[in-house]
Amino acid sequence: MHEESIVPNSAEDQAWADLLSPTRRGLITGSTLAAAGIAASGLGAGVAEAQSQAPLGDPNFRPVLPPRDVGKSPWGEKTALEPATRPPSIRPEGGDGLPERPRPYTAVKSYHAHIYFDEDNYPKAARLRQWVIERFPVELGNWNRTPRGPHVTPSFYFGFTNDLLPVVVPWLQLNSLGLTILLHPNTDDPRADHLYYTLWVNRSQPVNAFNWKKAGEPGAEPVERIYPNIRPTLPLEV
Repeated sequence: MHEESIVPNSAEDQAWADLLSPTRRGLITGSTLAAAGIAASGLGAGVAEAQSQAPLGDPNFRPVLPPRDVGKSPWGEKTALEPATRPPSIRPEGGDGLPERPRPYTAVKSYHAHIYFDEDNYPKAARLRQWVIERFPVELGNWNRTPRGPHVTPSFYFGFTNDLLPVVVPWLQLNSLGLTILLHPNTDDPRADHLYYTLWVNRSQPVNAFNWKKAGEPGAEPVERIYPNIRPTLPLEV
C-alpha cells in the first residue's frame, strides 16, 4: 500500500480555520476549495468572525407559549363516540340508486349567474357588472358586500332567460376577468340547482345550500322567477 501524501493547509486556509468555530473548522481542513470560495465571494473576515460568535444550539432556549385554556369543550366529551355515517344525499332524487330516466331540459325555467369577489378583486367585479348592465336585458340583483343566502363570499347576481344561455355563457367565459362565477339553472329543486346542476367559470367554491329542503318537502324554496330590470344601452360585440 502506498501512503497518501497529506497536503498541509496554506497560511490563508489556516487563518480562516482559526476564525471559525470548532464545528466549522473540519469543513476547512484539507479543503482549499471551500476556503477559496469564501474568499472569492468578498465576504471578508468580518463575516466569518460574526459566524464564529453566533450561538449554536443554545441549550437554554425555550419557546414562549400562551397559557392553556381552562374550561370544557362546548362539544362535550363524547364526540369520539359518534358514528361516522353517510351524510344526506345531495342528489335530486336522493338515495344511492340512479334515476330511471333523465330529466327533461324543459324543467329549466331560467338561469342565474353569481359573480364572486372580495376586498382585493372587487374592482374587476364592478367592471364586469357595468359591462352586463350596458349589454344584456337581465334581472340584476344587489351588490352584496357580505355573504348572502347560500353564497359564502360577497357577490352579485343577474338572472336571465333561457334564450340568452348560448350568448351569456361564452361571453362570461371570455370576460370573467379571472373571477369565480357560478351559473345554475332554475328548476323546481333550487337545492339541487345550487349543489348539483351547476356550471363554473374559472374555479368552484363552496355553496352553503346543503340544508335547503328538497323539492316537494315542506318549506322547500320556490322556483326562481326572472323579471328583467335592465335595459341595455350598448350593442353586444360580435
